Amino acid sequence: MSNRSAHNEMNPTNDLRIQRARPLISPAVLEEEIPMPNTSTTMISEARRKIADIIHGRDERLLMIVGPCSVHDPQAVKEYGARLKALSDEVNERLLLVLRVYFEKPRTTIGWKGYINDPRLDESFQVNEGLRGARRLLAELAATELPCASEFLDTTLGQYYADLVSWGAIGARTVESQIHRQLASGLSMPVGLKNRTDGDVQAAVDALVAARRAHLFPSLTKEGAPALLETLGNEDSHLVLRGGIQPNYESQSIEAALGLLTKSRIDTGIVIDCSHGNSRKDYRAQVSVARDVIAQRHSGTRKIVGIMLESHLVAGRQDAPATYGQSITDACLGWDETERLIREIARQHKAT
Repeated sequence: MSNRSAHNEMNPTNDLRIQRARPLISPAVLEEEIPMPNTSTTMISEARRKIADIIHGRDERLLMIVGPCSVHDPQAVKEYGARLKALSDEVNERLLLVLRVYFEKPRTTIGWKGYINDPRLDESFQVNEGLRGARRLLAELAATELPCASEFLDTTLGQYYADLVSWGAIGARTVESQIHRQLASGLSMPVGLKNRTDGDVQAAVDALVAARRAHLFPSLTKEGAPALLETLGNEDSHLVLRGGIQPNYESQSIEAALGLLTKSRIDTGIVIDCSHGNSRKDYRAQVSVARDVIAQRHSGTRKIVGIMLESHLVAGRQDAPATYGQSITDACLGWDETERLIREIARQHKAT
């Protein structure tokens, strides 16, 4: 008799649709296997502080969160990161560049859920392998002194690698989730909360109100034990406009969003996601969106403090990983165009 059958006979109302339980490594063991690089603690702490200073208007630089839609090939992301690091050193006085390193993908229906869930891209779901690969990639990038950004989709996986992340995101599909708002309230880095997929901004503002408060919620410790986590609230949480049915990067939408923030007594800057609904899902339109947003900033909308770009080594997207450095999820700008755009923005931002 199988373990499942024996268990169901003992408790015939429990786990009737669970086929198998597989062991999962604990965050503490993974952290011991792949420790924080010795030189990286100060860099990550400083990057978080600098991002917070930009969000709160204490630093006049522009925050730019740039990189692939999702990780599927860590080697290509490391190569992209090396290029971005070199460019970051060049424009650092005007821009703060943060590498987008997203391991989880929210799905509207079904599909590949990201590198942690299925690192081999074959539905073998080697999650322990994915967790090891994710932490190793972030540790290697941290060793180069390049700050990284990631979205927190599963509310427990952050325990495995959040110490290596300098900026976090709560996505459009989870911004109304109470558990994600509670999670944001306890994360150690600045967190951007996106408006809903249909473009509703009030939900994100409500989420900001919640994320800035203290919470008590069940989760896991680093050792993998169940626990109640008591948070302090995240005063560095802020709004990200990503568009919806219609784009919301134009001046009227930004003014309306600022009005909602003021009404809720939230005084932070806004980050504009130049992809997704704001580009109408045309990756090439990110360039014109970015230029429009930067022009608004230069014309006096100082509450625009950052932009996000989806970019990879090779432009576009593919269904299967045949082309090195090209996205298998959302289409991305190529590196050459990204580099030109960042240099253009840096030149313009210097003049302000």
